[in-house]
Amino acid sequence: MPKITIVGGGAYVFPLTEVRDILSFPALHNSTICMYDINEKRNNRNAEAVKKLIDGYELPTKLQVTTDRKEAVKDTDFFICTFQVGGIEAYGYDVNIPRKYGIDQCVGDTFGPGGIFRGLRSLEALKELAEDIKHFCPESIFIQYANPMAINSTGMSRLGVTNIGLCHSVQGTSHLLANEMGLPFEDCSFITAGLNHQAWFIDYRYKGKDVMPLLRKVMMEKHLSGKDKGEEGDELHAGGSERVRTEIMRLTGYFHTESSPHASEYMAYFRKNPEMVLDYLPHRWDYYEICCNHDEEDRVDKFVEQIGQRELTPSHEYGAFIIESVTTGTLRLVHGSVPNTGSITNLPKDISVEVPVFVDREGLRPQVIGDLPPACAAVSMQTANQVMLAVEASFTGDRDLLYAAVAMDPLTGALLTLPEIRKMVDEMLEAEKQWLPAFESKTLITASKEELIKE
Repeated sequence: MPKITIVGGGAYVFPLTEVRDILSFPALHNSTICMYDINEKRNNRNAEAVKKLIDGYELPTKLQVTTDRKEAVKDTDFFICTFQVGGIEAYGYDVNIPRKYGIDQCVGDTFGPGGIFRGLRSLEALKELAEDIKHFCPESIFIQYANPMAINSTGMSRLGVTNIGLCHSVQGTSHLLANEMGLPFEDCSFITAGLNHQAWFIDYRYKGKDVMPLLRKVMMEKHLSGKDKGEEGDELHAGGSERVRTEIMRLTGYFHTESSPHASEYMAYFRKNPEMVLDYLPHRWDYYEICCNHDEEDRVDKFVEQIGQRELTPSHEYGAFIIESVTTGTLRLVHGSVPNTGSITNLPKDISVEVPVFVDREGLRPQVIGDLPPACAAVSMQTANQVMLAVEASFTGDRDLLYAAVAMDPLTGALLTLPEIRKMVDEMLEAEKQWLPAFESKTLITASKEELIKE
């Protein structure tokens, strides 16, 4: 039976959800669950809840709890990564420093200044972890739940670790679209492809019939005002909670997988000033503020209270399904971020892309999509540039590449000059230096006179 190691075992609630999902499958009851975190107190708190879950359902599952990375990695078959390097303190720098410069990220964990810096911190920890994985368990599968998914997954692939990045945007949005069209979800099928948090529903069918024209018609009518559609005399208004994604659909022809608040960060059109943000998103959603107000102890207590009250059933998260499929050979289709080995032919080969992936005893088999629709590919390439530059900056320590990565963010470029971007990046580097390597540029642009003469 497999050993499953939760990297970031002390994280807020999510590790408990993953363990519950794993134990929902009888074939995994004899597994070993390893809770690993550098924060012993938080790790022990969640491990105690896991022990109560195992005992409450009288399962034979073994529990291992450790703060030692090598002990955690040894003999592991599957990793589930849920950490946030630097915790809420670092996250505060990610969002609050850019806000000083007028860049209001409602989440700031995927792309743009906040996402890039979270990725840099994550990659520092993942580099050390990857070395141990290649030494102790090179055949293992690393399941990445920590954002920024595209940066983390691209980095882990570069480090030589078999990995898949997982999110729940596809599951949530696919249900939302069926509801918007008034169709029963169980009779619908779809294909999504792109980058994590920026993938596209390039096909949606009801009982095998293409309903993309219906989707476009319904979403335009529900979420865009008359003036937005070009009819004179109508006042511009918010138009509903999915106005942002419907505008993106009108631009590209296809619906975006991530939520409207989150998606609004990734393009230049929706967050240029507070009035514009309020117009597009009348109900402010600030994930940093939500995280600051988390009552972790209460959530753990509620998790424990539910033990034994209902049958163990998996959530819609893909992680446990992948582990069960590889263990038993059950064929399943999931959507995840994997190396682009030909899946999307008009996005770079060195980046992780989110596509349909078949999973069974043979492992992960990403599906070939071909070209993304042209406008979708154009939007995703802007994001891919950030990802590739951020990963390269992490691996080289080149500060100029980091400036370039942040400058490629459409919203940042729309609001700031290049000198302002450099100033903001420098301020973020200074604030977060305890989690990051020294970014000493080796390029001719920033080399000293003495270094140039020497060269």
